[in-house]
Amino acid sequence: METAFFELNKISKYFAKVIANKDVSFSIQSGEVLALLGENGAGKSTIMKILYGLYKLDEGKIFKEGKEIKIHSPKDAMGLGISMIQQHFSLVSSHTVTENMILGNVHGVIDKKLLREEIKKLTEFYGFNINPDAYIRDLAVGDQQKVEILKALYQKANLLIMDEPTAVLTPQESENLMKFVREFVAKGNSVIFITHKLKEVMSVADRIIVMRNGMVCGDLKKEETNELDLSKLMIGKDLILANRDLTQKMISKEVRLEIQNVTVQEEAEIPTLKDISLKLHKGEVLGVAGVSGNGQEELCEVISGAILPTSGKIFLDGEDITQKGIREKIDMGIGYVPADRSRDGMVMDMSIAENMILKSSFDKKWQKHGFIDKKILNQYTLKEIDEYSIKAPSPSVVIQDLSGGNQQKVILAREVDNGKKVIIFDQPTRGLDLGAVNHVHQVILNERVKGKSILLVSTELSEIFALSDRIAVLYKGEVQGVFHHDELTTEKIGLLMAGYQVGEES
Repeated sequence: METAFFELNKISKYFAKVIANKDVSFSIQSGEVLALLGENGAGKSTIMKILYGLYKLDEGKIFKEGKEIKIHSPKDAMGLGISMIQQHFSLVSSHTVTENMILGNVHGVIDKKLLREEIKKLTEFYGFNINPDAYIRDLAVGDQQKVEILKALYQKANLLIMDEPTAVLTPQESENLMKFVREFVAKGNSVIFITHKLKEVMSVADRIIVMRNGMVCGDLKKEETNELDLSKLMIGKDLILANRDLTQKMISKEVRLEIQNVTVQEEAEIPTLKDISLKLHKGEVLGVAGVSGNGQEELCEVISGAILPTSGKIFLDGEDITQKGIREKIDMGIGYVPADRSRDGMVMDMSIAENMILKSSFDKKWQKHGFIDKKILNQYTLKEIDEYSIKAPSPSVVIQDLSGGNQQKVILAREVDNGKKVIIFDQPTRGLDLGAVNHVHQVILNERVKGKSILLVSTELSEIFALSDRIAVLYKGEVQGVFHHDELTTEKIGLLMAGYQVGEES
């Protein structure tokens, strides 16, 4: 039998009383793509952080080409040809692409011109159109992902660990990433692909390791399995998918939210939104599709009150709310689930209960003699923990100790309550596992049935098609058109997202 490139043998890791990994064993061969599949909290990222030296194993052994190795730090891992691209990028936004790539890798006198040429050749070799002099803060998320990959390649990695690499990418960017992965392993390198997206697994993986509750519950060749069997292994039961058709109802003709000719433009800058006009009816899901960075975030923020429009009007139930601020719009029944939950949706070192009242602490229902009534707050939070199946023992748990899926459920619970009339969902399932995605979808459809108006911004076309009654397509801050659910195909919406008009030759 061929000696494995890397092998993990009976690895266990404990955090206090929590078992993160227990007796995890699997291997990866040279020239192989290994998918590590499992729900949030299944132990996927932990086991890879052990292989990369970010965590120290408590039990077990690691082998490279049959010889036992010790990995105490990422430096040890990089010396063995292992590099890891984590879910949250480790780039310095105020530095250039070149500076980020050489950070920690080049010592002594630095010949910037020579290094820049090396990096330019590397970007061209792998077909990554990245300017070596560009600042990270000015790059789109997809391009930042490419810089992370280039950084690993610059370190001459031959085992690349990718943790949820497509969580922040558009469908087109995801497909380009898959192409890179196939080319990379064709050269004899190996990739471990941590994900919960079954389509990606079936697209790119040679072999699939399924994890649940910190243990391996499946080691399968791609040809031996299918998406349905993998989902059962992941969650340990059959998954009943949220179905828009089961919640179909007549959409009210009554307009709940109207945006009239709204433009958002910084002084002497290109407009991020240009003359946007949209109508959102009661009991409707209006999907907003587009490549990331085409004005979606500004659209959400101008409705929620985080920014004011340069020109144009916004109406809620016929009332002009254009100049109203965030708190006023919360009071009026507008909820907002932001795309970046850790930056805009939570205070990470606060408890679940504290995060639940972040936007309504001034409400008298929480107060007793001028103070927050903790008993009422904890009772409310426990009810939401139960209703949204949040994996947390108590309301006092610090939110940063929860998995990403459970953090998102906390925000979801809060904003569904805040959004009595309108709920804005910006990338609500980004980085979530299959079970959590399905739960979010069910929540959106349930709120729609109650007559709430939903604005759904997503770069996942499957999500847009599955949930939306009508679909608006944004390109460079302009609406390319608004279409009924049945009027668009994946090909047609792809062209609109790229800036083509309907009927225009591609």
